[in-house]
Amino acid sequence: MYTLNLTEFSQAEFLANYWQKKPVVIRQGFLNFQDPICADEIAGLAGEEQVESRLVYKKGEQWQAEFGPFDDFVRLGDKDWSLIVQALDHWSEDAAKMIEPFRFIPHWRLDDLMVSFATPGGGVGPHIDLYDVFICQGSGRRRWKVGDLGEHREFAAHEALLHVDPFEPMIDVELLPGDILYIPPGFPHEGVTIENSLSFSVGFRTNSTSHLFSGLADHLIDSEQGLELISDAGRTASEHTGSIDSSDYVLIKNQLQHFLDDDEKFRQFAGCFLTQAKHELDLLSAEIPFSFEDVNFAMQENSLHKLGGLRAFYFTESVGQGLCYIDGVEVNFAPDIAPVVQMLCDNVELSPEQLAPWQDNAEFLAFLTEHINTGYWYFSQT
Repeated sequence: MYTLNLTEFSQAEFLANYWQKKPVVIRQGFLNFQDPICADEIAGLAGEEQVESRLVYKKGEQWQAEFGPFDDFVRLGDKDWSLIVQALDHWSEDAAKMIEPFRFIPHWRLDDLMVSFATPGGGVGPHIDLYDVFICQGSGRRRWKVGDLGEHREFAAHEALLHVDPFEPMIDVELLPGDILYIPPGFPHEGVTIENSLSFSVGFRTNSTSHLFSGLADHLIDSEQGLELISDAGRTASEHTGSIDSSDYVLIKNQLQHFLDDDEKFRQFAGCFLTQAKHELDLLSAEIPFSFEDVNFAMQENSLHKLGGLRAFYFTESVGQGLCYIDGVEVNFAPDIAPVVQMLCDNVELSPEQLAPWQDNAEFLAFLTEHINTGYWYFSQT
């Protein structure tokens, strides 16, 4: 398990002074850091169809980007290229543990854990991200420059690469293994590798208003909600047929506002929307389904793990009523087991001791057995 080593400020001070405000270097944020995965394993993942990967390099002065899967990298030589794999937490249990020290930020904000292997001179160019990122340096060294907020011109260096004009760095630093660079949204930055290195990025983002409304539209269509039409019995004659007067404007706006003000319906949408997997899950469905008895026995001897990348959330206002959300679906359960369902959502691993009070609980065994057989949770020996 990784532990965040904060010597210059506490978590509370970080949130108050840096989070979404300004970048900061956390020297030796991970003490005695060891890569959870090696370059060869990353290359292997990049060869898988279901894994999102890309190569970034230059051909002459022209930036290039290719998307995986990739068979080999010999043609690229030994410098000036980067291999990026998204959602590493979906595919590597060891790497997923790097997310745990950042749990003081709610998990619904998490985007993914990205890894980059880069040769000397490799990078993706100067750019601006719209999310918060903790860049954790693994083996090797990489130089990072970070500019200030401002009016920075962005342009397409390649159809898959949005770059930004040169900027004056407010941070110019060489990261060593275990160092962490935090960058809020909107700050231009560029990393260039000094020697073969691995870099792990824990990203957090929210959704744009347009993305939320797009998701809401899909949800309404799929669930056959929002079919009500405007009713305006008692309307008076209009003198200007081309006009949308103030009363009609209010009718149209209230048609949308009515749904947004319905907390039960909007929570259902938000819970389903926010738990949708951002990348494909590496489901671990058992060849032979678990029975209640199998699960009860396993609980006594083994730790229970949440599948990497699985998004399972609850609302504090409704979890006691027996509602949570798992992988884009609203899930009903017996309200009596709400405390342990909260534990499942809050933690990536639960020990036999933590689960002991729920052994032989038929309602919990039914809940857990279903989701183990789906592949969302699994047991491993302690």
